[in-house]
Amino acid sequence: MPNKRVVVAAPRGYCAGVDRAVVTVEKALQTYGPPVYVRKQIVHNRHVVEDLEARGAIFVDELSEVPTGSTVVFSAHGVSPAVRDEAAARGLKTIDATCPLVTKVHREVQRFADQGLQIMLIGHAGHEEVEGTTGEAPANITLIEHPDDVDAVDVADPSKVAWLTQTTLSVDETSETVSRMRGRFPDLIDPPSDDICYATQNRQQAVKQIAAGSDLVIVVGSRNSSNSMRLVEVALAAGAKAAHRVDNAREIDPTWLIDANTVGVTSGASVPEVLVDGVLDFLQEQGYPPAVEERLTEENLTFALPMELRKDLRSLT
Repeated sequence: MPNKRVVVAAPRGYCAGVDRAVVTVEKALQTYGPPVYVRKQIVHNRHVVEDLEARGAIFVDELSEVPTGSTVVFSAHGVSPAVRDEAAARGLKTIDATCPLVTKVHREVQRFADQGLQIMLIGHAGHEEVEGTTGEAPANITLIEHPDDVDAVDVADPSKVAWLTQTTLSVDETSETVSRMRGRFPDLIDPPSDDICYATQNRQQAVKQIAAGSDLVIVVGSRNSSNSMRLVEVALAAGAKAAHRVDNAREIDPTWLIDANTVGVTSGASVPEVLVDGVLDFLQEQGYPPAVEERLTEENLTFALPMELRKDLRSLT
């Protein structure tokens, strides 16, 4: 099949915040022993969660499910001050694995709220990151899910409006929403720096790089992963003839490959590389040649483990 090819995008997969969160749970299990409780999914990937469960992590939706005095890890998506207060009231030992880039957005909320600004938060209702961010100043935040939502916003003072975003959104969609906001609120105040994380932007730009020449783009990532779902949208908008999200190679429908000479592959920021390898192996089994990687840029950013965990690790050495 000499006219077949597979192109895999880079960067892809784990970002610094996800790597930090997963290693945090692994180190907590080694340091304190199982069980270690985790509020919500540590990252939005089913494979990662199931692997940590097998090692002794227990994932819960609410802190009320955690026995008093236990160790609980807050997920990479962040939590509201109310959750922190509840943990303290119940005597839980907390380890905060919130991505530092999400923490940055929380601090921006605090700063804008202290200035008496109404904050337009671009994001998806029900997403843990949005819930945690909104909890920093609920009276000051209006959630904007779609550009059309801007037209219905009612604020007390149009000259005192700022905007922030969920870190895992589509760069292009966010730009459209901000443009609509600026049309309604000419004095709109920008965040001090871009809220969409470097990894989200890099993965979107990398998939754009391969999408235009692809008959099919396969995005590896879980359904509840916002950044993975956005990669499908970005690939289609960039010219891919078809794009589908899969958790793993078993979810690939062989009919997708009919007439797909060039297949592009990428993965969301919470996806371990072993799942991408499984997709590439499957494609070779279907007669495609080994993948060629197209790299947009190098990523060298790392984040230190949470302070609480580092302190306990030092005490053991």
